[in-house]
Amino acid sequence: PHPIQIGILLFKMVSTITRIGGSSLRQRWHYQSNLSTFTSNKFVSSNIFVNKKKQQTRIDKEETALSQRNQHQCRHSSTLILLRHGQSQWNGTAKDPEPRFTGWSDIPLTVRGRVEAVAAGQLLRSRGFKASRVDAAFTSELQRAHETCELTLASMAGPEQHTWCPDRIRRDWRLNERHYGCVQGYYKSDANLSEKYGEETIHRWRRSMTDKPPPIEETHESYLPPPAPRTESLWDCQQRAMECFHSAIAPALFDCEVLPTPPDLRAIIVVAHANTIRSLMAAFDEVPMDMVPKLYVPNSVPILYQFDRKTRKPNATKLQGAAGCSHARWLISAENHHAVRRAVKSGGTLTRALFDAMDARGEGYLNSKDIGDGLKLLLKDDLHPPDCVVIAVAKKIQHELGPHSVITFEEFEAKADRTLRGLREPTDPFADELYAW
Repeated sequence: PHPIQIGILLFKMVSTITRIGGSSLRQRWHYQSNLSTFTSNKFVSSNIFVNKKKQQTRIDKEETALSQRNQHQCRHSSTLILLRHGQSQWNGTAKDPEPRFTGWSDIPLTVRGRVEAVAAGQLLRSRGFKASRVDAAFTSELQRAHETCELTLASMAGPEQHTWCPDRIRRDWRLNERHYGCVQGYYKSDANLSEKYGEETIHRWRRSMTDKPPPIEETHESYLPPPAPRTESLWDCQQRAMECFHSAIAPALFDCEVLPTPPDLRAIIVVAHANTIRSLMAAFDEVPMDMVPKLYVPNSVPILYQFDRKTRKPNATKLQGAAGCSHARWLISAENHHAVRRAVKSGGTLTRALFDAMDARGEGYLNSKDIGDGLKLLLKDDLHPPDCVVIAVAKKIQHELGPHSVITFEEFEAKADRTLRGLREPTDPFADELYAW
């Protein structure tokens, strides 16, 4: 053949070989690339699947735990809410700072007292106690308690004002404040009283279970005819308050079938006075007589007791309080934590109140964000920051808690207890805050 023909033939052969080889290389490259992408996507998809599965497993566990917790709380359990009336004109105000022996004197609320009553209702509503859940409300014959009861229920109803009505309120004189006899209406720091009876005697009248002031005379401006007593000790007050509980409150809480809510889910509220609520709490918690006067009941702070319907006794775990152990659960907020701090000891009851305040969703556990949000809410009052040592403990627990970890109340309480009982460490950044209290 001609050399030119040979050259053309060689050129075609080389082109064909190159085309076939390049195609093979390109195919191999695409194959490897696709394999890499497939492997990578498979790896990512696998990780996403595993993470989603873990997340779903965690959610399922949380929902199961929450469901079991709610079932445990609701099963054969009735809720009693105790609430002292808001500030009255004789409790000590800006205009009249010295408190008086109010007793059965029918003294109205102050503006602050009305605000406290509304705030108590809002707090209860935010914790799941709407007015529709309260089938009956018990209060005394005195206007300061009755008005507090009405304002609290209206606030618990929120925009759903049709869910409550004044007909649910039952007034009972046995829930009236303790009668202070001849000293009723006098200032507690009155120098004439101290000179006449002696400071030690007056202190026993106020803090003893059995001592009582002299009886009131019919000429006294605060005298009331029977069934009003002439004078009372704290023991006398407790007897009539417990008589009211057994004959009127307990049947509504445990037995009455005509009320709309089943007894297992029923909530009853009692709005009364410092000494009648103190008397009820002392009976529920079996407080020794010498410790009862140490129970402090602040204005408009909701106190919850969960009762077992079968035994008719409180079924919540006892926690340490100011007068020994108590079944009570206090609801605290940014507005009332100062009053609660005076009423209960650090740890125990106060730790539970703090945990519940932070557990806004009622799930029974907290994460770091829950604790942070709860602390921000409680610390929002810049003029009167909390002096509560448990706040500092909560900060330390938050600091130690991982970003994806949760803590139950039992773990929260154990950590708080260990921190409070531990020796002060100079390197501890929270030490000054913990021990300044």
